[in-house]
Amino acid sequence: MPTNETRSANKVFMAGALPLMKVIATDDPTLNKLFTTAKINAVYQVSAKADGGKEAVHFIVTDGVWEVYQGAYKGTAKIDGELAFSSMEKMNAFMKSDFTKLPAIKIGNPVKFGLFMAVLLKMSSILTATEIPEDEATQLLTIKCFFYLLTTGISALNKMGDEKVAPWVKKSPDRCYQMAVAGYPELTAYLRVNGGKSKAGKGEYPRSDPFFTMLFDCPESALMILMGKGDMFKMTANRQLVMKGGPEFGMQLSEYMFYIQDLAM
Repeated sequence: MPTNETRSANKVFMAGALPLMKVIATDDPTLNKLFTTAKINAVYQVSAKADGGKEAVHFIVTDGVWEVYQGAYKGTAKIDGELAFSSMEKMNAFMKSDFTKLPAIKIGNPVKFGLFMAVLLKMSSILTATEIPEDEATQLLTIKCFFYLLTTGISALNKMGDEKVAPWVKKSPDRCYQMAVAGYPELTAYLRVNGGKSKAGKGEYPRSDPFFTMLFDCPESALMILMGKGDMFKMTANRQLVMKGGPEFGMQLSEYMFYIQDLAM
């Protein structure tokens, strides 16, 4: 039976990491062109056996445009490509780049499956990179993916009752935490928590000013923290990172950010 840590890691991958494939297929010009020029229509799925059933996330691509859905695909169209893992443990290992833990590969359409794998490999290269990318476009895509992964991952763990995240959210009043880079509003992501409920969102929080914002002065500063190459205290002192709302709340948010990263990497 999977441990609590295994379940939490799998939830981060299913709800936080794999949905990034839509972001990558949309924002990466080369991949976007492959899907939209040919107006690809496809169904993809990633699944893992768990407790007699299976955890899954599936993707429906219509004329090159991706949509993401939690749960197994129940439609009538043929699945063009699926990675089916025999356990959560094997899926988690594979997602952490242990390619000895291979899934069963189900190919309905070889060409469309190849496109799916191109997006998956791009996602893997972004999340497992150890050096800051040199070109700005890749830097921005990397930041967007990390911001989305962290906020969505925290919310998903709360909803599944994770023993670390859920107690923090349960005792929290209505607060919105935001991550942003100055001058790049398209990268912004937020997490709203309130008495046990949570919601992650893309873009700036629409209803009011956030309770707390972790604001980086430039993309390189964001990547230094996200990739573990910068000292948060020194960068805060140098104004490369501004804690708008109080450093103590920045430390709280950082604790759960690092928790997500530990589970996923």
